[in-house]
Amino acid sequence: MKVIDIKNLTKIYNDSEYKVNALNGIDLSFEEGEFAAVVGPSGSGKTTLLNIVGGLDKPSGGEVIIDHTNIGKLKSSRLIDFRLKNIGFVFQAYNLIPVLTARENVEFIMHLQGKPKAEREKRMKDLMSAVGLSDRIDSRPSKLSGGQQQRVAVARALASKPKFILADEPTANLDSKSTENLLDIMEKLNKEENTTFIFSTHDARVVKKARRVITIEDGKVVSDEIRK
Repeated sequence: MKVIDIKNLTKIYNDSEYKVNALNGIDLSFEEGEFAAVVGPSGSGKTTLLNIVGGLDKPSGGEVIIDHTNIGKLKSSRLIDFRLKNIGFVFQAYNLIPVLTARENVEFIMHLQGKPKAEREKRMKDLMSAVGLSDRIDSRPSKLSGGQQQRVAVARALASKPKFILADEPTANLDSKSTENLLDIMEKLNKEENTTFIFSTHDARVVKKARRVITIEDGKVVSDEIRK
């Protein structure tokens, strides 16, 4: 089942001196359960692509269709609600709320969704177990290593049972062991929950794990490799 359909997507950034064509007519689609990496040199447009697909930025032209919805045409309040219900995010800098425990960070989105307390608690415990941190649910981010914080971020991204997860350079701040652990966990959750993962990355270890590799240069797709 197709979860994302991107049609002739363009993004132009204008300032007083320069016009930058960050995306130049991107056509892509993603199926449920994919584990895909978007790669390319710095400035190629891969982060811009993820930001637009995630509704964090608006396109200059073209469409992003998610669940029969053109997200570029949603008003701000509708878009926030749509993201809350459909999209999970994992960022390079973790973006955990520092004053909340791991438990509270994972439950936060479910709380915003209005999920009952018992449902939030069960989902949180299941996910913290899945990422190997059952014994750290009451720790605040400052008491966790970078790898542990990123695993909490993955659990938080999955908590709302999103249609897909966008991971922007999720291993950039991690050492080799933490990276391998994180990728193994995400691959396992991808298979068990059939959640689509889309990475933007420079990391060869992420690319090696990916079952689809999309290369972008100068805002255009130059190759799209499906692996078995």
